[in-house]
This record gives sequence, C-alpha cells and structure tokens, in this order.
Amino acid sequence: MDDIQLNNILESYNQKMEQVQGLNMQCFETLQKNKTQAKLKSLINFKLFAVGLGVLWLSFLSYLFYFSLEKASIFFIISCGAVILFSLLAIVVYLHHINLISKINNSESVIAAQERITKLKLSTLNITRILFLQTPFYCTFWWTTNMIVDSPFSFWFISFPVALFFTFASLWLYRNISIKNVNKKWFRILFNSPEWNSLERANSFLEEIQVFKKGI
Repeated sequence: MDDIQLNNILESYNQKMEQVQGLNMQCFETLQKNKTQAKLKSLINFKLFAVGLGVLWLSFLSYLFYFSLEKASIFFIISCGAVILFSLLAIVVYLHHINLISKINNSESVIAAQERITKLKLSTLNITRILFLQTPFYCTFWWTTNMIVDSPFSFWFISFPVALFFTFASLWLYRNISIKNVNKKWFRILFNSPEWNSLERANSFLEEIQVFKKGI
C-alpha cells in the first residue's frame, strides 16, 4: 500500500469521525436545549400562577383602599397605597419575564439563549430587591393616631421597633441582593425557590453544551 492510498484512507476515516462527532454534537445540543425548554416552561407556569395571585391580591387591596379612603387612618391609606404600587410593579415585571422566556427557543444559538437567561436572572434579582422595600408597610397597616395616644408604650416599644427592624432589613436586602453575592449562604437560602432554581438549571444545561463542544 503506497503513501497515496494510506493518506486517502486516513482522510476518509477523519471525515467519517468528523461526521460522527458532528452528529453527536447535534444530538447532545438538541437534548440539552429540550431540557432547557422544559425548565423554562415550568418557569412560565410558575410566573403565570404568580401573576394570577398578584391580580387577586391587587384587586383585594384596591377594594379596601377605595372603600376606606374616608374613614381609614392615614397610616392605612399610605401603607395600602404603597403595597398596591409594589404589587402592580411585580405583575408588570412578571409579564415582561413571561414574554422574554417565550422568545427563547431551540432555533437560536446557545449564546443568545444564555444572554436572555442572564437578563432574566438580573431582572429577577432587581424586582426581588425592590419588592422587599414594601415589607415595612405591612407593619404599619394597623397604626392609628389613637394607638399612639392611648397605648404609647406598646406603640413605641413594640410596634415601632418592629417596623424599624423590617425597614433596616429591607434596605439591607435591597443593597445586598446582587449577582456578586450569588454564592453566599444567605443568598442561596433566600433564593432557594422554583423561580431562581429553574433559571439556574436552564443555564447549566446550556453551559454543558459549551463544555461538550470544547471536549470534542
């Protein structure tokens, strides 16, 4: 067997190996993208459920707010109004998330899908840190001027400190919830939810495609 024949055999073998590797890569990428789509579909269902609950909660609060304007205390009006605004913001952002997730499909590149998931993760962090700012208002719903005058001890030593504690806690979370703290224990505990875990798993499936490509 001369050198030309040997080179032809080697070239044919290399072409077949490249075809097999390409087929394996295509099958693996399709499998991983299907897994990603399954996770994102469950995330859409979760967000749709959250939007439904949010609409019910918003309707209930709006009803209370409207029929309490004349007789409710100023603390209730401010607290209820603030929570209504936060609830409305959450609904709008979650609808935006659903729209963004629906645009991720198997036809686009891995990098494009990862960019969308990264935007989703950052937006999820931002809306979460913003929503924590409403926490103190849940402590002030029941405040009245009569409470301050008639029960100053219970107000200044129980109700007020509790509201102050949640104010500082919500501000701390607002400042510290960020992508740079994603590996900290308190962050993992706080974000151990179907919403965040679905995004993490979907992104990990896409990362495995990149690793597989480098290994062949």
